[in-house]
Amino acid sequence: MMANNASGSAPRLIDRPAWRALKAHALPMRDMHLRQIFADDPKRGERLTVQAADLYLDYSKNRITNETLKLLARLADECGLAAHIDAMFSGKKINTSERRAVLESALRAPEGDRIELDGVNVVREVHEVLDHMAAFSDSVRSGRWTGFTGRAIRNVINIGIGGSDLGPVMAYEALRHYSQRDMTFRFISNVDGADFFEATRDLDPEETLFIICSKTFTTLETLTNAHTARDWCLQKLKDEKAVQRHFVAVSTNAEGVAKFGIDAANMFGFWDWVGGRYSMDSAVGLSTMLAIGPDNFHAMLAGFHAMDNHFRTAPFAQNLPALMGMLAVWNNNFLGAETVAVLPYEHYLKRFPAYLQQLTMESNGKHVTLEGATVDVCTGPIYWGEPGTNGQHSFYQLIHQGTRIIPCDFIGFGQALNPLGRHHDLLLANLIAQTEALAFGKTKEQVLAEGTPAWLAPHRICAGNRPTNTILAPRLTPQTLGQLVALYEHSVFTQGVIWNIDSFDQWGVELGKILAQRIIPELENADEPALAHDSSTNALIRRYRQLRRGQS
Repeated sequence: MMANNASGSAPRLIDRPAWRALKAHALPMRDMHLRQIFADDPKRGERLTVQAADLYLDYSKNRITNETLKLLARLADECGLAAHIDAMFSGKKINTSERRAVLESALRAPEGDRIELDGVNVVREVHEVLDHMAAFSDSVRSGRWTGFTGRAIRNVINIGIGGSDLGPVMAYEALRHYSQRDMTFRFISNVDGADFFEATRDLDPEETLFIICSKTFTTLETLTNAHTARDWCLQKLKDEKAVQRHFVAVSTNAEGVAKFGIDAANMFGFWDWVGGRYSMDSAVGLSTMLAIGPDNFHAMLAGFHAMDNHFRTAPFAQNLPALMGMLAVWNNNFLGAETVAVLPYEHYLKRFPAYLQQLTMESNGKHVTLEGATVDVCTGPIYWGEPGTNGQHSFYQLIHQGTRIIPCDFIGFGQALNPLGRHHDLLLANLIAQTEALAFGKTKEQVLAEGTPAWLAPHRICAGNRPTNTILAPRLTPQTLGQLVALYEHSVFTQGVIWNIDSFDQWGVELGKILAQRIIPELENADEPALAHDSSTNALIRRYRQLRRGQS
């Protein structure tokens, strides 16, 4: 991101006037119950809402008042959120630790728009890649692209990890309703061989296309699985030339792709200003386009773009991503909430919480400011969740009656993609009921009035006062999915600006990779290696080597 003053260093967050005011304001708010807040402001459920594109947000069931919102908006102003938004959309290198621009917005900009980076219109480059993807997708989906033996491709397997896997998996599952159903789509990410085995065990190499998705084409897990896939294909197809008909790459490493045996014409590129966890709408989404077709993919991009425009132009009081980001800061830093549950009441969004885990926690799991100073406050709450109504029968008990405050984002749709009798009404009734129960709970008086014995009453009391956001949209479409993802992207950005951290690097991920490269030969070497780790790591290596040899 960017510094907030001419000297290049921002004032400490806890010293900002709005932060101090929020801290003082939070003291009485912690004892304020949503029952009383709604009683004092009966119309807040109609007033504390905002709509952006197809998404309607009800944020009235947060423990906030008008004063809270004013102070949060003032904090955003003091932290320079508007300037940071302009810097991001104009291509400034706000990823300071890697000296990179953050131009995910260019990935979904309409053809004809102009966004320049170092004098180059990147939108034109983006659409050249999109056209390449569309031509290839049409060829495969129609059966014109055939495998080495002349048979049509019926199976597509994406091999990647992190953003090169979580985005495509989530998008495929979310939009499966729109996918070409005579084709099979699978995803391999884990270096555990079971992942590869189960994804390929019932498939025919003659009808299978692999997408190797790695920006550098050096990622350990991805390249290990890619070479296993190559061997799996050639075991049946025998001829090295078959690789060119059964493998394509999403990468920037043309030399590595060619060395693998993939035709350079079948490499789909992207740029260093595309972060992995922000890449599902780039060439990383090739498997998505193959599944749902170019038209639906472009509709998804239009959804992203609509939310981008809203975030860039709407005042903070009506700005859906900014509001969600500011509320996340409020709940995390002033009310002491450490996690956020994301609860989609839509089965197709079953992988959406897992996708958001990387988007949010890899982005804002940081311990230093942009200037390298230790942060003064907690950053990066833990995101998790499962689809409703399944979660109601597992972890909702803790949310309702546990000792921790867990803010929840509920996501629902007015229309079912697969209408079956009363199913959708029952689904949405549960969503709405859960937000009501979490907000207002059940008092001792209510429990006793129901005839509950006094000894049992404490067990049935629900304290309520649990904050929730409710997001409703007409229907889960490609366009709606794009809006949802962009909403959370920009909410994460808003939080990062306020905390004065870099939401676009991920240096903590690198340490484990480096150590793994050191340990791999120590595990595989036939001779006993000289180990120079700590005593625990040395012992684990020796124990694994024994187990590998079948010794207990």
